[in-house]
Amino acid sequence: MGSILARRRASGATSYTATIRLKSEGKIVHRESETFPTKALAKEWLTRREAELAGQRARGETVGPRMTVGQMITWYSGQMAADNPWGRSKTADLARIGDGAIADMRVDRLTHADFIAYTQGRRKEGAGPATAANDLIWLRQVFRAARVALRVPVPMQELDDAAEYLRQQRLIGKPKQRDRRPTSDELQMLDANFASRDVRAEIPMRDIMWFAIHSARRQEEITRLRWDDLDIDRAVCRLRDVKHPTQKLGNHKVFKLSKEGLEIIERQPRQQLPNGELNPLIFPFEPKSVGAAFTRACHVLEIVDLRFHDLRHEATSRLFEAGYGIHEVALFTLHESWATLKRYTNLRPENLQHKVTPTSRG
Repeated sequence: MGSILARRRASGATSYTATIRLKSEGKIVHRESETFPTKALAKEWLTRREAELAGQRARGETVGPRMTVGQMITWYSGQMAADNPWGRSKTADLARIGDGAIADMRVDRLTHADFIAYTQGRRKEGAGPATAANDLIWLRQVFRAARVALRVPVPMQELDDAAEYLRQQRLIGKPKQRDRRPTSDELQMLDANFASRDVRAEIPMRDIMWFAIHSARRQEEITRLRWDDLDIDRAVCRLRDVKHPTQKLGNHKVFKLSKEGLEIIERQPRQQLPNGELNPLIFPFEPKSVGAAFTRACHVLEIVDLRFHDLRHEATSRLFEAGYGIHEVALFTLHESWATLKRYTNLRPENLQHKVTPTSRG
């Protein structure tokens, strides 16, 4: 069932790798290995692990290495993200969970009480219901991946039972849908602020703000747009790696540009890189810097509870108010369904355009 292989390292020393392979119906169902400086240590580990695995099989348990939450998250982040990279928020959330209160607990020993206690602790730290629920969602994804890829036991039922209890107690829940749109006065204030600062600022925040409103693009998307993906004649632009729940890398899509959005792009200067080549990006700025500049301006102007992402809500709502249909708005925003598109739609009745209806003839 196990084997030991000696390897000579570049330093001249010899290392010993002990490997265990378990087969079922002619197929390898489990493999693990460890490397040691001496053959005696490798043999000791091999004997102990074979006994542990035999005990697991005798008890009817899933065979596999036992991992802590932190170890499993490290494996998941290293292996899964390489195939399908995800955003900064998921990366940060997983890193926080991997260093949190349950990081050193063995996954196979976790109970519903552990998940409940962890969530209660997160709420006491100030996390809201949606943020606390998100932690359980990430843990569920990690557990499912490890169960399939590593064939290790994971407490899915315990996690589901805890989540149901926490929902009933309203300790976790869905995020509240924002309906915040900037007012005309707020936009005028921001426009004037950016106009006075853009002369000496590196980032043309006035253009970026209005481009967000006229294109429905997120700040991360705006700073990824490329000149070679722009088709001026058709007023469209390709957006690479569009945000998606399960697929981001290679998810390229073409979106429609409004007349105003295209005009903003056309007046952007082609910046030169240190090597003399032209920068391929239309807005070659850090997305975090764009968000920080917007937040700073709102603070200075005492504009309360307005985020850069709210400009996407504003853009989507304006398209509907202008009379575009759902399928037409989606060509601008790149939403795939009405269920998600309506979350970004907060219409103002006074802004709706009157549609001309045919006159009936008697």
